[in-house]
Amino acid sequence: MRTFLLLLAFLGLALAQSEGAKVYSANCQSCHQVNGQGLPGAFPPLTHLDKVVQAQGGRAYLIRVVLYGLQGPLTVEGKAFNGVMPPFRQLKDPEVAAVLNHILTAFAKSKAKPFTPEEVKAQRAKAYAPQEVLKSRPPVK
Repeated sequence: MRTFLLLLAFLGLALAQSEGAKVYSANCQSCHQVNGQGLPGAFPPLTHLDKVVQAQGGRAYLIRVVLYGLQGPLTVEGKAFNGVMPPFRQLKDPEVAAVLNHILTAFAKSKAKPFTPEEVKAQRAKAYAPQEVLKSRPPVK
């Protein structure tokens, strides 16, 4: 009986997980970690993204990062990274919006307005190479 109750509780937690959390867990967590802190020298943290989303062009940039990936040297909170993030074009527009919303609320503690599937669709209509995505990164203080 106790095992059954534990299993039921676990299933309840799994079902309660948001769509964005599920997408993050399946696609982002292995590099950026369960807490969004990344891995020093390898994968940047996501905790600073409130600054990015608030910058001019930041919303479009974040969508492009997820859709088209990112490649090249990047400085995040004074730390250098130079890796490759793969594109996740296979995600549906609502999934991209949901994972960005999850990241912004869970890790960046942002109060930015939620991303919408329509915003994602607009960015999907344009093609970017990962290096071009990096060049479009807005300046962040």
